[in-house]
Amino acid sequence: MNTKIIYGSDTGNTELVKGILVNILKNNVEIVTVDELEDSHWDFDGLFILGIPTWYDGELQSDWEDYFDTFKEIDFSGKVVAVFGLGDQVGYDEWFCDGVGILANVVLENGGKLIGYTKKDDSYDLEETPKSLIDEETFYGLCIDEDNQDDLTLGRLENWVEQLKKEYKI
Repeated sequence: MNTKIIYGSDTGNTELVKGILVNILKNNVEIVTVDELEDSHWDFDGLFILGIPTWYDGELQSDWEDYFDTFKEIDFSGKVVAVFGLGDQVGYDEWFCDGVGILANVVLENGGKLIGYTKKDDSYDLEETPKSLIDEETFYGLCIDEDNQDDLTLGRLENWVEQLKKEYKI
């Protein structure tokens, strides 16, 4: 089973989480940073995992922002995608992990199959409904708060990988 992780990281937190994810997956994983993406990277028969931090008031990470117009043109028909994102739910709860929702919506609008939805359990403290939520209880992917809940990151990633294995038969 092949997995391709495509991510962007400015401060290194998303890169750190990507590294933990790779260790948990323990299979054939190709890693590509967004600033290295070429059209051929999307010609892949396997699971795409996209990683994106959200900045300030719902802004995409700089590499994803630069690539976004191209991303919106990708035909995701026949592709299976999961998304993880990082955000700060204390300082920016109304925009918490908005990048997850922004990427997920493009994948869905362009014909892709999205897996890896997660529940917003009691460990999240959100008073607002950011774009990362489909509804009040469900995230489009895995949302991580490395700023305020780094102690939950490993467990969240382990649970998510188990879920992905069931959904995609990794």
